[in-house]
Amino acid sequence: MNNPLEYYLMHLQSYKAQVSKLYKKMTALSLYRLLVFVLTVVGIYFVFGQWQIAVLVAVIGISLFLYLLSKYNDTKGERHFNQALVKINEEEINIASGDFHNRNDGLQFQDPTHFYSLDIDLFGRGSFFQFINRTTINEGSQKLAGALKANNIEGINLRQEAIKELSSKPQWRQHYSATSSLVLVETPATQIIDWLQKYQSFLPKVMRWLPLAFSVLSVLILAFIIFNLISNQAFIGYWLLIGLGITGRYLKRINHLSSNTDKVKDTFRQYALLLNLIEKESFSSELLQQKQQQIQQEGKKASVIFTELSKALDALDNRNNLISAIFGNGLFLSDIKNSFHIEQWIKEHADKVTDWFEVVSFFDAYNSLGNYVFNNPDFVFPEIMEKGTVIKAESLGHPLLKKEKRVDSDVTINNEQFFIVTGANMAGKSTFLRTVSLHIVMANVGLPVCAKSSHYSPVKLITSMRTTDSLTDDSSYFFSELTRLKYIVDAIQKEPYFIVLDEILKGTNSTDKAIGSRKFVEKLVALHATGIIATHDLSLCEIEKELQEVKNYYFDAEIINDELYFDYTLKEGICKNMNASFLLKKMNIV
Repeated sequence: MNNPLEYYLMHLQSYKAQVSKLYKKMTALSLYRLLVFVLTVVGIYFVFGQWQIAVLVAVIGISLFLYLLSKYNDTKGERHFNQALVKINEEEINIASGDFHNRNDGLQFQDPTHFYSLDIDLFGRGSFFQFINRTTINEGSQKLAGALKANNIEGINLRQEAIKELSSKPQWRQHYSATSSLVLVETPATQIIDWLQKYQSFLPKVMRWLPLAFSVLSVLILAFIIFNLISNQAFIGYWLLIGLGITGRYLKRINHLSSNTDKVKDTFRQYALLLNLIEKESFSSELLQQKQQQIQQEGKKASVIFTELSKALDALDNRNNLISAIFGNGLFLSDIKNSFHIEQWIKEHADKVTDWFEVVSFFDAYNSLGNYVFNNPDFVFPEIMEKGTVIKAESLGHPLLKKEKRVDSDVTINNEQFFIVTGANMAGKSTFLRTVSLHIVMANVGLPVCAKSSHYSPVKLITSMRTTDSLTDDSSYFFSELTRLKYIVDAIQKEPYFIVLDEILKGTNSTDKAIGSRKFVEKLVALHATGIIATHDLSLCEIEKELQEVKNYYFDAEIINDELYFDYTLKEGICKNMNASFLLKKMNIV
């Protein structure tokens, strides 16, 4: 479907109808259960004098009641799943209208020392991360933020193919997100992995068979008492105390294990469901197939292995029931049996859990990327070139600007070429810098870019646009800026980077700034750097006459009928019109 909004509207209505249908079904099942309960009680009342028939009525009634309860719970779970799908489609419709500023902004991933994340609105309110993020688990959010910050120019084609394939599976992606959102996970995966890898077993090997042998003896003793083969009925009480005594020897360690597993059981239940979805889906791209193979262990599916542990954790959790705790441990050593199963699972699979968790978080993150592609069918995947022109894009625009308001530009930047961009205030210089920067970041991630066409020779990005001072580090604004520029010079001497600078050396006087900026640009050109610098200093444009690598471009502003007009169009040359004095007068400041 070429129109994503139509898809969301259509599926929203479909899932809403399903939610309503399931609610009616739940109501009917509740009434059926009540009816069965009443009929069972009435039936037992009328045949109470014939205990055999009464027992039969009770067994049939209880069995039917439990069956209806099971169906009710299944229907309730299905309804919650469809409600989650309703929410997903409602959110997509809201985001398409521009309402996304209440979502996770990823500000925790902001890093002032990073190559570019602080400068290009990658995180924070109204950021690119906030716009595309659809992750449902913390690890997925971290994986998505990591992909945007990776500055990785290797394997772009592989990532493109994986993201393209996921974009073509909107239903699978939504089912994955809905499934994940139904379980609230409190313990981070990193803590779980650390606990599993450091865990020390406390139960001896004899516990592999002792609970089973003890359970068999308990059943035999009960049978002997029932059939009067053991006349002293108090014997079962002594046997119960023996079982409790055996369990009691390990009670403290079992309690500690139960405390830890109680925190992680929801995580394992969630991951088992998500792994099952990954395993059952058919993928053709190389990267997604690699991830599928990563969750296979000797032919046994990871989801099955996770489910085994989830069942053992649930069984151990039953110890919180007093009756189950006394009779389960006294007659069947249930705590020991369940703890031993958990310890064996940890021993056999702890080393693989990291891989399984990584795959789940990978798909959580890449579903966001696939969703972004699906939502922007007009965007294009850059054609990756091995060398030559760094960026050759037709009608390149900022991906977060509305199409009807966006002014696109044709941009061609060759390797070792440096642009000096001048222009009036608010004319579009900073937006242009962020547009080019986002093109590089998005292309490196494997995403399509906001353009009609794009040829791209992969390069890492480094920027200096928003330097700040630091009271805690006792560093001035100017020193912070110099530190950042030194960081850039050191970086490009090790490997190529695309450099984006905005009005450097703001922390000094205009004459010193002009001299320093000129020398810095000359230094970058001498180091064969590629990039863009935006400036209000028109004297910097004179470098074009001396260095063939430097090209001047500008954004213009005009005063028409005493109103300031911007066309936001990139033009070749030097800006002649500035607007600061006009704006001061227009706003009655001077």
